[in-house]
Amino acid sequence: MWGRLWPLLLSILTATAVPGPSLRRPSRELDATPRMTIPYEELSGTRHFKGQAQNYSTLLLEEASARLLVGARGALFSLSANDIGDGAHKEIHWEASPEMQSKCHQKGKNNQTECFNHVRFLQRLNSTHLYACGTHAFQPLCAAIDAEGFTLPTSFEEGKEKCPYDPARGFTGLIIDGGLYTATRYEFRSIPDIRRSRHPHSLRTEETPMHWLNDAEFVFSVLVRESKASAVGDDDKVYYFFTERATEEGSGSFTQSRSSHRVARVARVCKGDLGGKKILQKKWTSFLKARLICHIPLYETLRGVCSLDAETSSRTHFYAAFTLSTQWKTLEASAICRYDLAEIQAVFAGPYMEYQDGSRRWGRYEGGVPEPRPGSCITDSLRSQGYNSSQDLPSPVLDFVKLHPLMARPVVPTRGRPLLLKRNVRYTHLTGTPVTTPAGPTYDLLFLGTADGWIHKAVVLGPGMHIIEETQVFREPQSVENLVISLLQHSLYVGAPSGVIQLPLSSCSRYRSCYDCILARD
Repeated sequence: MWGRLWPLLLSILTATAVPGPSLRRPSRELDATPRMTIPYEELSGTRHFKGQAQNYSTLLLEEASARLLVGARGALFSLSANDIGDGAHKEIHWEASPEMQSKCHQKGKNNQTECFNHVRFLQRLNSTHLYACGTHAFQPLCAAIDAEGFTLPTSFEEGKEKCPYDPARGFTGLIIDGGLYTATRYEFRSIPDIRRSRHPHSLRTEETPMHWLNDAEFVFSVLVRESKASAVGDDDKVYYFFTERATEEGSGSFTQSRSSHRVARVARVCKGDLGGKKILQKKWTSFLKARLICHIPLYETLRGVCSLDAETSSRTHFYAAFTLSTQWKTLEASAICRYDLAEIQAVFAGPYMEYQDGSRRWGRYEGGVPEPRPGSCITDSLRSQGYNSSQDLPSPVLDFVKLHPLMARPVVPTRGRPLLLKRNVRYTHLTGTPVTTPAGPTYDLLFLGTADGWIHKAVVLGPGMHIIEETQVFREPQSVENLVISLLQHSLYVGAPSGVIQLPLSSCSRYRSCYDCILARD
């Protein structure tokens, strides 16, 4: 095994960027070293916000009203998106009571960091209200907030089915057509789960006889409008990105594995899924998952994902940030990979994995596949056959879904390799947007946040990614926990433990030559 891994590790240690097809390009264009470094003391055009709270990790941008909504520890804030530091913000104090904090501490939790109300979810619910959920000293609560008055209601909703109890647990959530789609470990003794609540048909993932998810830590989710302009009457889908234990890597029962390896995954469910009628009642009938590979399988940890062009599925693609996993304690490196939705769709349309009792291992399923294809969404073709919803699906299909959640083929990055490999950095979050230059071409512009409080601005050009500049946005090193782009405000908002920073998207005035400015794609 080491003989196979060393060439891959050496590529990280000796290379800083992935070259394009031609090696005749100037060497500086192949270098992942930023063209410009901006230390904290040289920041210009930035705005800062810091209230009395901590951990400003949840951000929601509402472009129409020019507001940036922030969820923090014990508070929510409504800031001007034009200038977050103008002093005209609104604030909601929402902390766990002293009694709740005391009970939390008595259960062995940390009363300096954990026994508070960490706001983990903040989304638009409808035209008049926002919806927020917090950990509330390990007893989660949710609330519908009056958006105009920015006030809490007089009563709250139980949050155990919607929000993680632990502020450190991975979590992702969306509100789609009034329904709440969340993914996390909801309680101490529960199994990580993808759930839909606040919906006429509440659903969750299966636990018996097989766990569809194995100690999963969720990173990102997104709705892709695949029904839009679909020639086959397809359904919209929600995609989830996470890491979990790789049960297929070891022997043992199909609910447990001796393997300690964690791998990256992408899963998806259909928005129109209603669950099964007798089998898989109140469970997803469309859940499928596949491995996500970037550079060194089994030795990479998924840290962040962003989606571009999610409203147009034919162009939808994703960027993901990976770091070397904890097995490599002396080596710190990150990789950025791109994945096209078309490749993910092809994997979900491919062969399945199956737990084989004889060998007590997972292997590729070679038997017959029932019709309609298990895990599929309801389309016009299925409706013409009398399958108008998932509750009309026959029992053999649902039985197959229960035992075959994993696909045999992995999802590989575009062109089969990372866009960027960089040593001595740990990326924690990323976001991006397509930009069109005056000359006409459109490029993807990415912002990468690091664990020590820097932002790397990068542009994707063909098969490679080039870091235009790196900016130190906090004087004291701290992790970048969220990034949001506003094209209308021409700003990047950065959420971190100590506060929120607003940066201009471009800084052409810093460049000393026309050549450098053009290369920056600003």
